[in-house]
Amino acid sequence: MIQYKRFTLANGLRVLIHEDKSSPMAAVNVCYYVGARDESPERTGFAHLFEHLMFGGTAAVPNFDDPLQLAGGENNAFTNNDITNFYDLVPANNLEVALWVESDRMANMTFSRKSLNTQRKVVVEEFKETCLNEPYGDVWHHLSDLAYKVHPYRWPTIGKIPEHVSSAKLSEVRDFHQKYYHPNNAVLVVAGNVVTEEALALIEKWFGHLPAGPPVERIIPAEPPQKILQQRILNGTAPADALYLAFHIPSRVDLDFYSVDLLSDILANGPSSRLYRRLLKEQELFSAVDCYISGTIDPGLLIIEAKPVEGVSISQARAAIWHELELLKAEGVDQRELEKVKNKTESHLLFSELSTLNKAINLAFFEILGNAELINQEAQLYRRVTREELQAQAQRIFVAENCSDVAYEAAALAEEVGA
Repeated sequence: MIQYKRFTLANGLRVLIHEDKSSPMAAVNVCYYVGARDESPERTGFAHLFEHLMFGGTAAVPNFDDPLQLAGGENNAFTNNDITNFYDLVPANNLEVALWVESDRMANMTFSRKSLNTQRKVVVEEFKETCLNEPYGDVWHHLSDLAYKVHPYRWPTIGKIPEHVSSAKLSEVRDFHQKYYHPNNAVLVVAGNVVTEEALALIEKWFGHLPAGPPVERIIPAEPPQKILQQRILNGTAPADALYLAFHIPSRVDLDFYSVDLLSDILANGPSSRLYRRLLKEQELFSAVDCYISGTIDPGLLIIEAKPVEGVSISQARAAIWHELELLKAEGVDQRELEKVKNKTESHLLFSELSTLNKAINLAFFEILGNAELINQEAQLYRRVTREELQAQAQRIFVAENCSDVAYEAAALAEEVGA
């Protein structure tokens, strides 16, 4: 059981403090409730751009890394569809250094043309390197575009096209910052070898005086049910064939999330999983196969990706995967198979709790979801999943009209059907 105390400052900043005397370190995690889904369709990639801009420094802290490194700490950040997360890990006696720089970053970011030009180049180069110049690097552009028609998940976190970032105006950047990066749209977690009352006093010192921003009003259209198979075949953009199947699944806050997550593990998590064991090891149809979920706050995707071995066509690969999915729908999962994935999941959860930083990140995310106590409830929620629930989920999810299918074929004409 992870114990923590929850507070809300006068400016709306939500604060969670977890005492962990087993570690000499303290983690400071600031999670802003803003991600790619908050962007305009004409200005995608802004949340990711801000992850970079927020390291640009202020008048008081020109280089964000320097004071943390001098304090024996480290820091980093990540952005996804739903959140932008900054974290610091420092020796516990230097907790105030991390709180100071995060407070300064929240309150005093100044965006100049010079810093914007610098970070635009960095982000555009990252776009080219990871999406345009890497084999299969653009797969999320295709999957998102096929699976979503109205919801802003229809573009990936890095953005639709690099021009959305490269042509961003300074006024647009300032407007985006003023809308989302303020205390009442953030969660601050301190975890580690701290005393709650002392940590709270430091948080009040550095964050309590910051002004609240305007309430964030989100009007995000719900994605309607997909009613037709979406397929896209890409020619000549990758060195070898590959197949990606994406299926709509419940949101991260839906109780059905836990059965779908276990379903993905049964399909392709480890050498004893179904797709790995039957299609890669026994039938030797694939050189790689995987299954995972997006885990987004709004309804997301379960993705199966597979790379067939030489001599196996995309159509054969697709048929083999669908055969396994139909077996799963018809026969369900035996109890031993289910207990095995439950044990593995519970072990993973327990192992993640050994890390002070992981606990800070998870507490912040669950608070964004609206229930920080999920950090203590998830193991039981996975435990409650039944074989019947898994089979029902498989029968609901794994149908052609719920699927978006992207295939990289080295020697096929590019085509698109059902879009």
